[in-house]
Amino acid sequence: MVAAWEHTQAATGGLITPGRGSLWGYEGRTLSGHASTDTGERVWLRLVSEKTDRANGRLWEGPAAAQQQLSPGIPRPALRTVTQWGKGDHTYRAEVYDLLTEQLVSASPVIEAAPELPNEWWASLRSAIDTLGTADPLDRDACREVYIRRRVPEFTGVVPGEIHWTTAHGDLHWSNLCGPTLVILDWETWGRAPVGFDAAMLLVHSLLEPATASRVADVFADVLDSDAGHLAQLIAVTQILQAADRTPFYTALAPAARKHLDVLTGH
Repeated sequence: MVAAWEHTQAATGGLITPGRGSLWGYEGRTLSGHASTDTGERVWLRLVSEKTDRANGRLWEGPAAAQQQLSPGIPRPALRTVTQWGKGDHTYRAEVYDLLTEQLVSASPVIEAAPELPNEWWASLRSAIDTLGTADPLDRDACREVYIRRRVPEFTGVVPGEIHWTTAHGDLHWSNLCGPTLVILDWETWGRAPVGFDAAMLLVHSLLEPATASRVADVFADVLDSDAGHLAQLIAVTQILQAADRTPFYTALAPAARKHLDVLTGH
């Protein structure tokens, strides 16, 4: 990845010069940092790697699809260019974005200290998720029905009934959110998901900070308190518990997720 990062200038024909790659993604799949254009403008470079036989589909195309298909009213970094090349058995994709001035709300997906966010931020978040819900996901799935039908009973003991669908970000947690002006990052996984899925995911990722969890519950009360929202919370808990044995921050979150499950199921 470091060698590929340094190769970005050649791959883009000199249009992009990478600075120092400073932000590693999960398991080293991505590397991001500052870069500059051939005119000296500062931008943000995100380099993605994948085995060549898997360099396609939902995750690979997600950011570009979001740039092309989603409303500009949803606050997110503008994707300028995409450059792709292969070396050995890997393919690399350099995504160049506008440079943001906003800061991550949390370095970890799971928040542990109450963020200082204005009321306008919360209102913008609700508006953005509502706007996203009106988008056509085409053939993209953020959460597949076969997963829900198989895994939710396994981890919660609840057999899902009818599922109502919408379009969702698919990975709405605290290290994908910026403030104090809202910006939503990481559009790899967006697509079709159960109603309330984004709100439920953010709620579950807030369980270690009760005041923040309460604020999420208030902002999305009409969704989370519905039958669809109840199911969405079961799905979110399932995802946390399923990953708890391999992802440290979910290991720490799992006890709170189990307590939340007890509330959801009346135990």
